[in-house]
Amino acid sequence: MVFSSLLFLFIFLPAVLLVYHLSPKRIRNVILFIASLIFYAWGEPIYIALMLFSTCTDYVFGLLLDGEKRSEAARKWILTASVIVNLGVLGFFKYADFLIGNVNALFDTNIPPTDLPLPIGISFYTFQSMSYIFDVYRRTAKAQRNWLDFATFVALFPQLVAGPIVRYNTIAEQLRERFVNNEIFAEGVRRFTIGLAKKVLLANNIGLLWNEISAGHLNTMPVLTAWLGIIAFAFQIYFDFSGYSDMAIGLGLMFGFRFNENFNKPYTAQSITDFWRRWHISLGTWFREYVYIPLGGNRRGLLIQLRNILIVWALTGIWHGASWNFLFWGLYFGTVLIIEKWFALELLSKLPRWLRHSYALLLILIGWVFFAFDKLPDMTAYFGAMFGANGSPLWDQQTIYLLYTNAILLLLLIVASMQRPRGVQADGTLLHPIVTLIWHGVLFLVSVAYLVDATFNPFLYFRF
Repeated sequence: MVFSSLLFLFIFLPAVLLVYHLSPKRIRNVILFIASLIFYAWGEPIYIALMLFSTCTDYVFGLLLDGEKRSEAARKWILTASVIVNLGVLGFFKYADFLIGNVNALFDTNIPPTDLPLPIGISFYTFQSMSYIFDVYRRTAKAQRNWLDFATFVALFPQLVAGPIVRYNTIAEQLRERFVNNEIFAEGVRRFTIGLAKKVLLANNIGLLWNEISAGHLNTMPVLTAWLGIIAFAFQIYFDFSGYSDMAIGLGLMFGFRFNENFNKPYTAQSITDFWRRWHISLGTWFREYVYIPLGGNRRGLLIQLRNILIVWALTGIWHGASWNFLFWGLYFGTVLIIEKWFALELLSKLPRWLRHSYALLLILIGWVFFAFDKLPDMTAYFGAMFGANGSPLWDQQTIYLLYTNAILLLLLIVASMQRPRGVQADGTLLHPIVTLIWHGVLFLVSVAYLVDATFNPFLYFRF
């Protein structure tokens, strides 16, 4: 089940909200947990057992870590065991066939793959559950004694399958006590509607352009067509993922939870360092808190800091998928970040703002090519088309046609990616309530109208 589906919008969500808000506070976590299991089971009923296994094991590990009289050596062994179990489960389901395929290719063996489908959202809920273990180990959080509250944290359907990654410390208090009034609920509805419109009206429509271009003949593609295609992909993945995050944050508010922001206008960045402070903030925060800082961060000299950056970005790439292109993507951005940290940021600070922005957008678009193609020959051919290495013309009639037919959509995408959502003033306050209500009502109705006739409605980050 996805948020941008008629089933979710008109049956599942209204039913859960009604039962939840009519129920006594003491059983609301029970309602949320059951609803989350139904939500997850709608797509993958078998893998509920896997999620419950992760929940139960980390619940036990958390209790073991919380003992005041337990020695630090014992706590380290418990932490290690938890990491092995969590990464072992994630590694088996996400990376086993990738490793088998590479072993077969290298050693000419014939090991059969598992051919198991990837559990939806396993990377998100595994990292979320691991954040709890790390926080309890550091004694920055108390172990959760109530299994149901902990299970609700792991399975919470608003952000279960595609984030944002919610660290335990963020909502530990909210699991016990949270508050929703009409204003908070209305804010959640507004935020959800904005996310739905981003996904349905913007991401889905520009995704059709990317699909058309990427399905073409890459070795003969004109230069401007290739650039138009990767710009379309950049917009699709941003509005797809940020739209989902907006919907998750909005749903959280409807149930009394306050999740952290996951995007902050990343395509306004002035450098790649700035971009990664704005894009998928919850993942960047997770790796900084639980990998980069424990490795030494920037406290042990420049060389160690650069090594740590490269390790984090190799892991960030692999987190996104079991394919070499994701590793290349991570190492590409890690290398750029190292160069910026070393000397480039100082040089960039002396350039005009528009030039810094152009530099960042160029490198971001190049990075999305690594992300978009999991086959090396296709990736190489697309790079060749972008930079004229295939001997193709600068443009052709199809290029003009695609630009002409998508000009208004591209303009809307540019404005929407650079500005605040309509209905919000520069100081962050809402416009007149009636104007706001009409605007969000129109967005919702138009989005639903598109969904009624939609045949293209993927969520790109579900596969991670």
